[in-house]
Amino acid sequence: MEELYSKAETLALRRKHIGPSCKVFYAKDPLKIVRAQGQYMFDEKGEKYLDCINNVAHVGHSHPYVIKAATKQMELLNTNSRFLHDNLVQYAQRLTATLPEKLSVCYFVNSGSEANDLALRLARQYRGHQDVITLENAYHGHVTSLIDISPYKFNQLGKDSKKEYVHVAPSPDIYRGKYREDHPDPASAYAEEVKKIIEETQKNGRKIAAFIAESMQSCGGQVIPPVGYFQKVAEYVQHFTRAYVHAAGGVFIADEVQVGFGRVGKHFWAFQLQGEDFVPDIVTMGKPIGNGHPMSCVVTTREIAEGFGASGLEYFNTFGGNPVSCAIGLAVLDVVEKEDLQGNATRVGNYLLELLAEQKEKHPLVGDIRGVGLFVGVDLVKDRQKRTPATAEALHLIYKLKERQILLSADGPYRNILKFKPPMCFTMEDAKHAVETLDALLTEMEEATGMQTENNASTNVQCKRKTTEESSQPEGASESISHVNGAACRQENGIYSKKRSVPRSLFNLDLACAAASQAMPEGLCKIIYPRSAHYYTKTCPAEKSLRKGEDVTVWGYTSLVGTGPCSDLYAKKATGL
Repeated sequence: MEELYSKAETLALRRKHIGPSCKVFYAKDPLKIVRAQGQYMFDEKGEKYLDCINNVAHVGHSHPYVIKAATKQMELLNTNSRFLHDNLVQYAQRLTATLPEKLSVCYFVNSGSEANDLALRLARQYRGHQDVITLENAYHGHVTSLIDISPYKFNQLGKDSKKEYVHVAPSPDIYRGKYREDHPDPASAYAEEVKKIIEETQKNGRKIAAFIAESMQSCGGQVIPPVGYFQKVAEYVQHFTRAYVHAAGGVFIADEVQVGFGRVGKHFWAFQLQGEDFVPDIVTMGKPIGNGHPMSCVVTTREIAEGFGASGLEYFNTFGGNPVSCAIGLAVLDVVEKEDLQGNATRVGNYLLELLAEQKEKHPLVGDIRGVGLFVGVDLVKDRQKRTPATAEALHLIYKLKERQILLSADGPYRNILKFKPPMCFTMEDAKHAVETLDALLTEMEEATGMQTENNASTNVQCKRKTTEESSQPEGASESISHVNGAACRQENGIYSKKRSVPRSLFNLDLACAAASQAMPEGLCKIIYPRSAHYYTKTCPAEKSLRKGEDVTVWGYTSLVGTGPCSDLYAKKATGL
């Protein structure tokens, strides 16, 4: 298909007409994608890229069954939900059948942000409370109400950006968090932190409307809460009582926007990993629900829905639940079932974890492997004992993988977590190809920096697993959650058995900053170092000299360039521009 504009023209027009805060992947050399099929995307030159990051195209890009369902309904009717239509009620019936019985009432909307915003309204109306407990590094959406409860976003706005009605609990991260894998009961320990927040909040005369959490944190760094954590939190949030509390507590909102619809494998919903004894009060859905079509949903209990209606305020959404969206939603459910994509998530996910665990044995840069189904994170570190995030190395890998036509992203609070969340049709061959490429790149990086294991035997591990179903873990292991951490194999592998200095960056920051500044509109570059941040342009002199050896982090607008120590040149000339 002939393109209307060249890639350069498209980029120039985007810069002219699209807001500068709307970013692109691979800012230094953006991809122009013109079509996609299954787990592959194609650029304007016809080059094929393996998509390891697109959890929106849940059942595969351009799935013919979903396209046919959408086209068929578009030819007949698309209107709002104030008219009766079978698609709406059929889809609501099918969707709620995947959930625990008490979650039976649906509100259809158009995006994950809309769903989470509505969930907050339901929670606040239910008891008349206002305060919300959220998790460190959480992200729940882009609208104002959700930026306010998303530390992943509001922390970028400065120390005074947190609202008084928002309370932040520690992320239940057993690799980097307050309570780690060596704690005897991290679930209870993290839940106690929530209890302390509730006690303090109530002492100050405030009341909790809701606790909200992704069932597995995505932007927060592929964090999988320890089993039992949600149950204990729900107990505290819903039923916590003291002499000065006259009403029941808040509700539990499970955000499944990123991780729902079978991605975790055996379970359809990620919150079900916590066990059958946990049922949230509200579940929000988005991204994969329509395989790329803009739709989402809030599902709650009859009691909460009736409380919302008791306000007398009608809820209407122009496009939510329209016949076309519901037809697409039904088609996605059909494909997940007919193509056994949950089973595929288990089989391929287990195989991917096996391959990545081998990389963990081989490469000191790999600090932790954690995941379940086709939701997997690779935590890169500069030092396994200190668990120092390898931010620059992660960025380097992302760009190098793109050169090898594999699309992967880095996220987490330090942008050092490689995220695997591909379309659910991802195969064992795809997993093997991606990990073999990652292995080669890690080897190149470690050879270039002198960062190598001391146990020669551990460096001989190769990705030689069979790519057949028999090579995956047995069915009985399908519910297991992998968390291959640094401490567990530090001694066995001989990694860091001696103290050694590991390079903190793969490139010269002077040159990196210059390149970033020249590549960005207006030549703007941001240098962050302890206690403050300053902006420089190619024409403005430095406002402050930096000390040699002082740690700095360089950003070109919001694209991370790298972190490392100041050189003499950098300290003398600041940006070196």
